[in-house]
Amino acid sequence: MKQFKIAVIAGDGIGPEVINEGIKVLKKVAELDSGFQLDFTYFPWGCEFYAENGRMMDDDGIDKLKAFDAIYLGAVGFPGVPDHISLWELLLKIRKSFDQYVNIRPVTLLKGAHLPLVDVKREDIDMLFIRENSEGEYSGAGDWLFKGQEHEVVLQNGVFSRKGTERIIRFAFETAKKEGRSLTSISKANALNYSMVFWDQVFEEVSREYPEVETASYLVDAAAMLMIKDPKRFEVVVTSNLFGDILTDLGAALAGGIGLAAGANINPEREFPSMFEPIHGSAPDIAGKGIGNPLASIWSASQMLDFLAMNHMVRLFLMRLSNCCWKPRCSRPICRARHPLPKWGTG
Repeated sequence: MKQFKIAVIAGDGIGPEVINEGIKVLKKVAELDSGFQLDFTYFPWGCEFYAENGRMMDDDGIDKLKAFDAIYLGAVGFPGVPDHISLWELLLKIRKSFDQYVNIRPVTLLKGAHLPLVDVKREDIDMLFIRENSEGEYSGAGDWLFKGQEHEVVLQNGVFSRKGTERIIRFAFETAKKEGRSLTSISKANALNYSMVFWDQVFEEVSREYPEVETASYLVDAAAMLMIKDPKRFEVVVTSNLFGDILTDLGAALAGGIGLAAGANINPEREFPSMFEPIHGSAPDIAGKGIGNPLASIWSASQMLDFLAMNHMVRLFLMRLSNCCWKPRCSRPICRARHPLPKWGTG
């Protein structure tokens, strides 16, 4: 029997609620399939931990996480802790320390989920975003000079390395080739005359190695418009850290709400653990009320199983998610459910 060690960081707000539902489902799946076992270890890191200890995670937290096969994250953020602290000292710290340079976010409108567009078919919304996850606009490079003075200057630098740009684009081409789908690159080369011109150049170079993959390239503003007007033209999409972050929130709105949006942070070489999370925030205003939508956390759990080579169970996950969306009592847009959380995995 295969055994997988899963680190659980439930985090803040509704994070513990939605992650607990995802774990119930994972445990039930493990019961149904005698070929693997999941061992969960819980870490109390997050904003409450920060309030008590002055840091978002243990000083040796990264070393502790190295021993695990995967990380299952709830949500991070709470009033009183600045967003850049909660993000950089936990989520981004894990992503960067473990070289999770691939961020995978499916944008698929499940049967029963709300369709917000007119003149669009449900099957037209079926995209897979592959976002660069380790550098780019979120590299953290920059400076803050002359603070509080009249000539105060802030520099925020985007970092696009040949290695980082080529490996994410190549990963996207391999994915598109494997799935038999087209690949679209999204950039902004007309205005960002160094980083995005370089991105487009690398995309063109790598594309020559994959003549069987149909490609397209769009400026990010045009892509945002076309995601609404003609979403079916997007199948597999590759883009930078910032653009991927923004466009997948738009994608979540197209696919039933942020409460249905899942994300995987992957280290493809498996030198380090990968991390799986719902992409919504901590929603502190509804925490503890039992109305947080757990479907995104369950979808991200299916991504975890897929990565752990338990992909024969993923189809079952998505089918059950779709069936749940079909029942009005189970799902609401954004991050709310119409009724208290269903008892996932207990029946």
